[in-house]
Amino acid sequence: MSDDDGRGDDGRGSGVRTALVIGGGVAGPVTALALRRAGITATVHEAYPTAADGVGAWLGLAPNGQAALATVGADAAVRAIGEPVPGMVMADGAGHHHARFGGFPELPATLTLPRDRLYRALTDRAGAEGIRFAYGKRLVAAEETPDGVTAHFADHTSATADILIGADGIRSTVRTVIDPQAPAPEYGGVLSFGGYADVGSDAGVEPGTMYFAFGRAFMGYWQGADGRLIWFAGLPTDTPPSPSDLARVPAAEWLSRLRDLYAGHVPGERLLRHTGPDDLMVVGRMERMPSVPRWYRGRMVLVGDSVHAPSSSSGQGASLAVESAVELARCLRDLPTHGEAFAAYEALRRPRVEAIGHTAAAVNEVKAGKRDAAAPSFAGPEDMLRPLHFHRIDWEEKVRAGRG
Repeated sequence: MSDDDGRGDDGRGSGVRTALVIGGGVAGPVTALALRRAGITATVHEAYPTAADGVGAWLGLAPNGQAALATVGADAAVRAIGEPVPGMVMADGAGHHHARFGGFPELPATLTLPRDRLYRALTDRAGAEGIRFAYGKRLVAAEETPDGVTAHFADHTSATADILIGADGIRSTVRTVIDPQAPAPEYGGVLSFGGYADVGSDAGVEPGTMYFAFGRAFMGYWQGADGRLIWFAGLPTDTPPSPSDLARVPAAEWLSRLRDLYAGHVPGERLLRHTGPDDLMVVGRMERMPSVPRWYRGRMVLVGDSVHAPSSSSGQGASLAVESAVELARCLRDLPTHGEAFAAYEALRRPRVEAIGHTAAAVNEVKAGKRDAAAPSFAGPEDMLRPLHFHRIDWEEKVRAGRG
């Protein structure tokens, strides 16, 4: 099979040769890279005027996500900047450890890294492959013709290609263009925060291990390369402030509220005591996408968080976005029309991403104090992670209509 002719073994292909990718986050550049390997030329259109430097908190890229990145040649660039964290400890707020997992020895470790560094690495890799990025292109409308689709942007410019791919995140404009009745993100009952705690030489953690402490309040943490502890936590609230109201609250006030909530929590009280206002990250509302009825319409299709954001509780958001980008490219490479390709792509991806999303929603209920943290679903990290981390996409395998 050729990597650059855009067609399957029987020489059909979808006839798609050009694509507009809307959104330059994680899914955008990976989708463009995967399409390039399938013989499709893509341009990434990003709403913001520059790349997302300095935007976002830390995230994890699991072994399955790294494997999908290897398909498009971007794994080495991400390994160069990520910090490996193979281990996991499940604990409670009193400091008791209930389950321990050292990682799968046959797989690479999960990588942790700031979201903006992942953006930059993927964008640089795509640029090195000749993929063009257009910034300041906020989508406002799209219209189809028999031969293509035209995107109209807020700066009064437009662009046309064979297909349009919405990689524009959890508040996707493309999702509402495809279906004006599409659901909005679902709030998980928790405001998310992160930070850095300089606790000195006696951190009390094992390097390369991430700790999850459930209970009256939840906190996760691990030791960064500089020796500080990196933590993430939630502040349960049924009525979250709007993004603008959230931004108006001083960091010191949020830190005070978190310290009150985590008083007596092991290790939350200690970590927050050693975190200053300048080291606090106000991430915002923890959200996920509920089941999206329509993944595509005509020449438009969704990928990544625009269609299946599982919330940060899954540890799989970025990895699932990368997987979907690769699967979409495979389907467009092998099936005779873009409509059949989109249908096969949805059939391949929907069961997996929705199962992961449902599990993350249950974790969100624990973090919001609405479910017992001792539920059996949190007891076996190895059994829970195996179907996630061992998932692989065989790029060379031909996709057939209705299945991979």
